[in-house]
Amino acid sequence: MKALEGVKILDFTHVQSGPTCTQLLAWFGADVIKVERPGVGDATRKQLVDVPGADSLYFTMLNHNKRSIELNPKNEAGKEVLTRLVETCDVLVENFAPGALDRMGFSWERIQEINPRIIMASVKGFGPGKYEDCKVYENVAQCAGGAASTTGFLDGPPLVTGAQIGDSGTGLHLALGIVTALYQRERSGRGQKVLAPMQDGVINLCRVKLRDQQRLQVGPLTEYSQYGAGIPFGDATPRAGNDSGGGQPGRILKCKGWETDPNAYTYFITQAAVWEKVCDVIGEPDWKDAPGYATPAERLDKLDAIFARIEEWTMTKTKFEVMDICNPHDIPVGPILSTKEIMEDEGLRKTGTIVEVDHPTRGRYTSVGCPIKLSDSPVEVTRSPLLGEHTEEILRDVLGYGGEDLARIMESGAVGSAKQAAE
Repeated sequence: MKALEGVKILDFTHVQSGPTCTQLLAWFGADVIKVERPGVGDATRKQLVDVPGADSLYFTMLNHNKRSIELNPKNEAGKEVLTRLVETCDVLVENFAPGALDRMGFSWERIQEINPRIIMASVKGFGPGKYEDCKVYENVAQCAGGAASTTGFLDGPPLVTGAQIGDSGTGLHLALGIVTALYQRERSGRGQKVLAPMQDGVINLCRVKLRDQQRLQVGPLTEYSQYGAGIPFGDATPRAGNDSGGGQPGRILKCKGWETDPNAYTYFITQAAVWEKVCDVIGEPDWKDAPGYATPAERLDKLDAIFARIEEWTMTKTKFEVMDICNPHDIPVGPILSTKEIMEDEGLRKTGTIVEVDHPTRGRYTSVGCPIKLSDSPVEVTRSPLLGEHTEEILRDVLGYGGEDLARIMESGAVGSAKQAAE
C-alpha cells in the first residue's frame, strides 16, 4: 500500500510550483486528478517544445503519475462536474492568480459548503499584504526572498541560482502543508486552507543569511572571506562568493582539465578538525603548527594564499580523484557535477533519483524521480497524462456518471472531446 493511497487530489495547478507539489503527492500514491482547459491544457505542454507534436519536457517532468480531465468550469455542466469533484476529493490544490477561483463561483466559503472536510492548498507569489496581488515567477521570488542579494561575488551584481527554489521549493513546502493538514483532519474532522507564498518559501531556504544579518549587527562576519581580506562590511548580509554558509572556509577550486571542461572543479572546505590532514595531503606539513597557521582565527587573513596552494594540488587531480583521496581523511570535498554527469550517474539511477520514462508521443526520456525515499511506499514513476486522457474514466469511475448522464456531460462541451487512453 502506498503512503497516500486513497487520497484524492483535485489539481488545479499549472507551470511549476503547483505541479511540483501534486507530482510529489502522486508519487506517494495519491490519485491526482489534473483539471485542464479543454483543447489547451497546462501552458507548459507547448512551452520549450523539443519534439514536434509531443508534450514538452517542461510538462512531462512535472506531471508524472497523474490523470488528466478536460473541464470548463464556466459551463453549467462544467460547474456540475467541478462541484462533484469538490464533494469527492480530499484536497484542492491551485496556483491561480488571486481571486480566480472566486470568479468561477468557487470561493473558499462555497468550497467549504460543498465539502467541509476538503483542504484547499494554494501557492501565491506573496502572502497577505501590499504585494499579494502581484504576479510572481521563479526569479522574482528568488529576488524578493533574499536569495539573489546574497548570491554571487562581492564585487559583482546579485545573481539568481539555477536551483528552482522559488517554484519547486515552494511546491515542496506546500506538499508538507497538505500532508500536515490531512493529519490534523484525522483528529478534527475539518478541512482548512493551506497557503505557501513563494517569497516565504525562499526566505525559509535563506534562513542562514537572516542569521548572518543579525550577527552582523554585533560585529563583522569573521568566517566570510571579505573579513580576512580586510574589506569593511555594510549594513546587510553581503554576497559571499563560494564561502561555506556553515562558518568553515570553503572555495571552488580548479581541477585537472579545467582549461577545456567548464565543470572540472571541486568544492573544498578547510575544516578546522581536519586541518592537519589537509596540510599532509597538499604537501605542506609545516603549516600544521606554523605561526599564523595553527588556528582558524590565525588563518583568516591567509585564506587566499592557502586556497591558492590547495588549488595547485587539485589542478593535478581530476575532481573525482580529489574525492577519492580526501574522503578517507574526512576532508569535506565535492565534485562540481554537470547536468550531463548527473543524468548518467549509475548510483542515482539505481536509487530512482534519475529515471527513464516511456511516453507514447515523445518516446523515452530521462527525468528526475522522487527525491524522498519511504521504505514502505516505494515510488514507481509513470508518464504524464495526455490532455484529457482520463476525462471519461474520471467521470465514470470517480464521479459515478453513467448511461445518459455520462453522455450528457460528454456532449455538453464542458469536457472537450473524449480522448482515448494511449496504447
